[in-house]
Amino acid sequence: MNANQYRWFEFTLIFVCLPLLGFYLRIYLANWLIPALIVLMSVCGMLLLGDPHFKRFRLTSLGQFCAVKRRLFSFFFIGALFSGVFYGIINQGNWFMLPRNSFNNWLMLLVFYPLLSVLPQELIFRTYFFHRYKRIMPKKTVRIIVSATVFALAHIVYANWVAVLLAFIGGLLFAFTYAQSRSTFVCVIEHSLWGLWMFTLGIGQYLDSSAIS
Repeated sequence: MNANQYRWFEFTLIFVCLPLLGFYLRIYLANWLIPALIVLMSVCGMLLLGDPHFKRFRLTSLGQFCAVKRRLFSFFFIGALFSGVFYGIINQGNWFMLPRNSFNNWLMLLVFYPLLSVLPQELIFRTYFFHRYKRIMPKKTVRIIVSATVFALAHIVYANWVAVLLAFIGGLLFAFTYAQSRSTFVCVIEHSLWGLWMFTLGIGQYLDSSAIS
């Protein structure tokens, strides 16, 4: 097996087989999604740090933040306004359900969601993916689309189409941001903004591991 064949094998194992296995075992994994995500992040992180060709500053620096900040925040504010109004119209009963019904849990979410969920996802699906598979997917546009696709596939564990659709749209956005900024930290900021807004608004019910069946 040559280097490229090994990368394809690894890609298929991590980004296709693991999500499918997770979907099959979703009832048993409901309370273990975050630990599993952190373990996978640790493995990917060790492989990145052990690669002499990986530029470690991508993990902590803001990279080309200036090139994306206007688009990043503009998209978020427009999207938050539109989604807030739209969701309020079609599902007013669940509008801002989490902060209204469980304020303390909402505050904990603000702190722990970026650290325990967003950071692992961005390191795996953006930083690791873009660096590790550049050789077998040399075109940046291809990596953006494939990154979003496998990111959506990973969300089949929630067993609802809303989670998969949101993950694909978000995956396109975050992958495009990484391709422009080359910064994990910038993607974590953007992903956290959108994720926290979705949970605050009420759409987070589709991404709740306790509701997996």
